[in-house]
Amino acid sequence: MKKYLLYIACLLGTLVSCKKSLNEQPQGVLASDQLNTPVNVEKMVVAAYSSLGNENLHTSNSLWPWGSMRSGDAYKGGDGVGDNSEWNDYETFVTNQNTNSLTDQMWAQIYNGIARVNNALLRVNTIAPADYPLKTARQGEMRFLRGNYYFMAKILWNRVPFIDENVPTTDYIKISNVALTSDQLWDKIAADFRFAVNTLPATQTDKGRPTKYTAQAYLAKTLLYQAYKQDDNHSVTGIDQAKLNQVITLCDSVINFSGYALAADFANNFLAATENGPESVFAIQYSKNDGTQFGRIDMGHSLTYPMNPEYGCCWQHIPSQDLVNNFKTDNNGLPMFTGYNNTDATKVSDFLNQTFDPRLDHTVGIPGHPFKYVPTFVYQTSWARAPAIYGFFTSMKDDAAANDPSFQKIPPFMSSSKNWELIRFADVLLWKAEALIELNRPLEALPLINMVRQRAANSTARLKQADGSFISNYKVGVYQPGVNCVWTQDYARQAMHKERRLEFAMEGNRFFDLVRWGIADTYLNSYFTSESTKRTYLKTAKFTKGRDEYLPVPLNQINYSKGLYKQNPGF
Repeated sequence: MKKYLLYIACLLGTLVSCKKSLNEQPQGVLASDQLNTPVNVEKMVVAAYSSLGNENLHTSNSLWPWGSMRSGDAYKGGDGVGDNSEWNDYETFVTNQNTNSLTDQMWAQIYNGIARVNNALLRVNTIAPADYPLKTARQGEMRFLRGNYYFMAKILWNRVPFIDENVPTTDYIKISNVALTSDQLWDKIAADFRFAVNTLPATQTDKGRPTKYTAQAYLAKTLLYQAYKQDDNHSVTGIDQAKLNQVITLCDSVINFSGYALAADFANNFLAATENGPESVFAIQYSKNDGTQFGRIDMGHSLTYPMNPEYGCCWQHIPSQDLVNNFKTDNNGLPMFTGYNNTDATKVSDFLNQTFDPRLDHTVGIPGHPFKYVPTFVYQTSWARAPAIYGFFTSMKDDAAANDPSFQKIPPFMSSSKNWELIRFADVLLWKAEALIELNRPLEALPLINMVRQRAANSTARLKQADGSFISNYKVGVYQPGVNCVWTQDYARQAMHKERRLEFAMEGNRFFDLVRWGIADTYLNSYFTSESTKRTYLKTAKFTKGRDEYLPVPLNQINYSKGLYKQNPGF
């Protein structure tokens, strides 16, 4: 971002030099303060929102390249390890360096979003409330958006420079990424969400704008992450009980608000026809037929479609065999904490001869199964691009059916205008459950986890073949202490960890959960040992404790800062 700021500074300098020789104001040029009108500021607020959808092919704001592909949920996919090799570096960890161009692009993308927010805020702040009745609400919305962007940066890099609207652009170069401690940075992010909680209305006419309850949910998420204290080696040294209690209070406020509930069918969260439903707490709003050539579609997932003629490119973000096996259930319909990898489910018969959680077929495209709820649109092995390397599965949540009104081709790529959920009501339920379990109140967490499981059990209506038979053999039970489980704190913690994986698989959350819980190294290295027997390219993969929990600060950014930014450990 700084190179662009430098360019703008040079441009402004050129304009000042011209003014020395020209006493007249150039025609068609507005001074900066002339933009500070309610009409123009509203446009800048919209521009700040648009940054949520300003992704490109490789920098998805869903964070799947960093949250799914580095977690054991997904392989890179594509034509082989050299296709978008930067993603292969992420997935295998050992070759990931501070020169990875996609890391630099993501840094710039996030800080461009922050810059738009700060520019809008700076101008909103100058207008009197009498002239701009929406002033307070817009301040809350912009603080919320800034909190979102900084949250993303925090979980990606850990230590980043914090710049708000009060910092002159000339001082950006003076702010280090280690000026704040990790805790202080969390406090800054939390402060933006707290401001939003105190200023936003309970409801909004425009579905894409955050509300008081949206901000409470995001604040709960922030405090939950902050509660897990990490040392310099990124080991979890303790969990802040006071913050966990705050998480519970905030989640309760969202849960008790009548506007939110679990969607009746899990599928509703991933279809354009049912978007902005009761489970949607905060979503990126995409569009088509909006006056632009192709619409503001979800370019962040445009490489995830399979290779059949209806789509055609590029088969990235491929569910792992480990993830598919994780959806198996035992005789009671409960998840299998161990033993799920003893045999691999790959063929149609495998999914009929064992029992599975229905969320499998909402998440994974499987050969012989209908794709995206269209019984006559059956996924074929030929749709896979490099099955010898990555197997035959494909991602489902990201994509839209080829006949769906939201689907849009941008040859040779494609995507859709369906929303992408950043926070779902199921998140809120499981965040509260997590806080309760870590406070050693597991029985209070039980009904929350069971609510999510019961909804999964009820989500089979769309999962049928053309003849009306179910795609897979589904069996989901709820946890019943003393009947099918012993609900101790440790067991409840395993159940919660498993539930988050099943519920949010392929949504870009998993890696950050593993880091928060302090188990990324042991979990991923165990995964590599097992999965590399099936995917040989993973034989050299290794997660290094104390380094790989966070991305390296891009070398370009360190150079732009003239060495002010400090590199993360191990890079």
